Amino acid sequence: MNSPKVAREWPDALDALVAAPRHHKLLFENEKVRVLDVVIPAGETVPLHTHRWPSVLYLIRFANFLRRDESGNLLVDTRKHPAPQTPMASWAEPFTPHTVENVDTVDFHGVAVELKD
Repeated sequence: MNSPKVAREWPDALDALVAAPRHHKLLFENEKVRVLDVVIPAGETVPLHTHRWPSVLYLIRFANFLRRDESGNLLVDTRKHPAPQTPMASWAEPFTPHTVENVDTVDFHGVAVELKD
């Protein structure tokens, strides 16, 4: 797992709102939190981006996806695990540069509450 210190070293150009604005919409931000609406339509791939802070992800609608690192190496294939019951909430550490490909027939939809230092 990555620490927020490492995350801050990533270029601002890779921030989810900058690098992938079609899939991340800002709902709220202050000095303590940033809340993002995350939608990945079926069949789409989110461009390379990062999430620099740990977050709570409230998953509204699950869709199977592939997460790859900046070199294209497969990190996660959700098809290998049972689909979670939604809605649900989970914890996530900051994400290193990655892409996400929705390989399902439904849209992925969640709300990420990123906790700033």
